Amino acid sequence: MARRNNLDTEDLPKVKVSGENLKKVSRLFSYFKPHRFKYYLGLFFLFLTGITALIFPKLIGDMVDTAEEAMLADIDRIAIFLLIVFILQAVFSFFRIYLFVNVTEHVLADLRKDTYNKLIRLPMSFFSQNRVGDMNSRIATDINMLSDTFTTVVAEFLRQSMLIVGGIAFLAYTSVELTVVMLGIVPLVAVFAVVFGRIIRRISKETQDRIAASNTIVEETLAGITNVKSFANELFESVRYAKSTESIIEKALQGAKARGFFASFIILALFGSIVGVIWYGARLVNQDEMSFGNLIQFVLYSVFVGASIGGIAEMYAQIQKAMGAAERILEIMDEEPEPYEATSASVAAISGSLKFENVQFRYPSRQDISVLNGVSFDAKQGETIALVGPSGSGKSTIASLVLRFYDPDSGTITIDGINTKEMGLEFLRNQMAIVPQDVILFGGTIRENIEYGKPGASLEEIEEAAKKANAHIFVDSFPEKYDTVVGERGIQLSGGQRQRIAIARAVLKDPRILILDEATSSLDSESERLVQEALDKLMVGRTSLVIAHRLSTIRKADRILVLDKGSISENGKHEELLQKEGGLYKGLLELQMQG
Repeated sequence: MARRNNLDTEDLPKVKVSGENLKKVSRLFSYFKPHRFKYYLGLFFLFLTGITALIFPKLIGDMVDTAEEAMLADIDRIAIFLLIVFILQAVFSFFRIYLFVNVTEHVLADLRKDTYNKLIRLPMSFFSQNRVGDMNSRIATDINMLSDTFTTVVAEFLRQSMLIVGGIAFLAYTSVELTVVMLGIVPLVAVFAVVFGRIIRRISKETQDRIAASNTIVEETLAGITNVKSFANELFESVRYAKSTESIIEKALQGAKARGFFASFIILALFGSIVGVIWYGARLVNQDEMSFGNLIQFVLYSVFVGASIGGIAEMYAQIQKAMGAAERILEIMDEEPEPYEATSASVAAISGSLKFENVQFRYPSRQDISVLNGVSFDAKQGETIALVGPSGSGKSTIASLVLRFYDPDSGTITIDGINTKEMGLEFLRNQMAIVPQDVILFGGTIRENIEYGKPGASLEEIEEAAKKANAHIFVDSFPEKYDTVVGERGIQLSGGQRQRIAIARAVLKDPRILILDEATSSLDSESERLVQEALDKLMVGRTSLVIAHRLSTIRKADRILVLDKGSISENGKHEELLQKEGGLYKGLLELQMQG
């Protein structure tokens, strides 16, 4: 998993550091305001660590010069100063790191919470056009990138910049001639080092990609081991995996060559340049144009500057990636959330009468396809309305519009005579419950999943809801009863058990409007019987919209709406629709009976 996260970080887009981009990203600095004192204090300690680092070569040079003059007392005094400098740098570094991490973790915690809160309040149209994996990546990978940047990279970038500027100033103060020589060599070496580094990182990433592809073969093969064995394709899979591992070796050896050349280059160029500086400096010492201590001092500053120049390029690339990550997060923050507050209507409760008037709708991501074409119907309080029709006729779309996952392009949807657009979303959805075909439970306990319908409900209320949903008997048979963990997405339970947990959740919510989206279509006969009994009890006294695949389950509906290509083609009771010769409902029923 760590390797995958590293790859994700490598894949993050880089953004050019410009005034416009800095202005965009600067919005995130509002999160620093509550912690600005600690952040400024961290910057102060950062400055002090830079100063103490720059003092070190100067003291070393003075110690060498003092040694030449044979003054032991001065040598001891400088050694004590050096010890004090090291202690101070250690103390400053501790506070710098602690303060930056403290501020960053608080800031990013607030940013994570705000991003998540914004994300879950975005409309369904957003999720229909964006992959869940991408959104998860923004909260995980992108914010982790910001964590690394704010905690380490920015601080080090400032520190290395300070060392470069301060180091060059001390170099010029020590010897202008040597500084000219050094500045002509070290930047050239640093540029080549950066170029080599990029080549190595690219090859390393390609190697990791091939490893990931190889791991995918293993995962797919083991997940589909039944297919592999039933088709006797063990040899085929072995050859496929062998080719994949051979490609890894090929790329890894290419990377080894690049790293070998890089190491050789560093040894030759970097140490060669240091030897060149020392050689020229030694000539100056020989000519009494500088002291030996100043030469040592100059070499140390040269190493500081060279290392800082080499490292700052990588940090700049990290900052560019962090800006890209920040922009991706800000894209979420700039999305328009759902209107949770009521716009005008003030309603204490609803009875549940529902009405569609000439509703037209196209999905935002598929504007070229008209899904509903002038749909009109009404459901009185307590009525059960069944929606049937071929796939793609608009049945589930009607349920989505009732829940206001989307708003109609034209026409109106009213509850108790009030346009749903005028109701707050939280209030509106609290009056409704849905039991879908594919129930996805959360990975906690049965109790937590049922309680989701009414947070804070007592165990007695949860048990009563489970009894009404025909779930109590099987839950009570588990050793841990309502504290049984259902597993990820409810995988530890059967389909019928998951459905009854979902029904218990809806019972506990006690909605005025109930939506059943093909709730029994994927169950075996016994599970269907138990679930249908629970649904029959749940629908009593509630306005119910039943999206049906198995038409035998809706014979008792007060009315059946037959949808075809986004329009209601037939409307009536089961017996009435059977009388229509050539009717779509009768044809669908006959097809199912033949099946």
